[in-house]
Amino acid sequence: MSVEISRGSSRFIDRVPGRLTRHAFSFGPHYDPARVSYGPLVCHDDHLLGAGQGFEEHPHSAVEIVTWVVSGRLSHRDSLGNEAELGPGECGVLRAGAGVRHTELATTDGAVRFVQTWLAADPEAEPAYARTSAAPGPHAPGDDPVRLVGDGGPLAIGVDGASYDLVRLGPNETVTLPAAPRVHAFVVTGALLRSSLAEPLQAGDAFLLTDEPAHEVTAGVPTELLVWSFG
Repeated sequence: MSVEISRGSSRFIDRVPGRLTRHAFSFGPHYDPARVSYGPLVCHDDHLLGAGQGFEEHPHSAVEIVTWVVSGRLSHRDSLGNEAELGPGECGVLRAGAGVRHTELATTDGAVRFVQTWLAADPEAEPAYARTSAAPGPHAPGDDPVRLVGDGGPLAIGVDGASYDLVRLGPNETVTLPAAPRVHAFVVTGALLRSSLAEPLQAGDAFLLTDEPAHEVTAGVPTELLVWSFG
């Protein structure tokens, strides 16, 4: 049983013209043997792309790539023939499987921020792409988490026992994080108040809970969380 706090300030940073990326785990030239993965989660990136900027066509295999757009619009194109624009509150899953190529660019009308996670998965799976929306709407106190990916959600994932939830909280609202062998709860926007787990968390911080019981966290301001659970 353990609780780890991953601070946004400790992320590896890549900064090139038109792009700022914050990596939670070892990536490319950034390597820390203590920060290679968390269960099947091998990449957790927070990207900011300038208008028209991003990642030209490149290959992937043996991962499930899950993209959540925070602000702006992201253009996706892949070698399967899929073309899509994801806006705020939209989520896409690219199953790379045996191999796929894709392009990710901010649309030309403005910058985009998106959170992208990669999960190690079947290297022989047939590649596929799907998307869903949980676009912002009226918030009601006590709203349940929204299942985006995994059991009961609109998007499938090729990793047994994995699920991805969106949690939106108003000031002083509380949510119970799931009890699971591994839970990764990322503060996308806003902040969490001091709790029995830690000092306050702000945007860019995350909880990594291993074999912990369910824990409550409370928002200090309007807050959005993205929560991976791994069975």
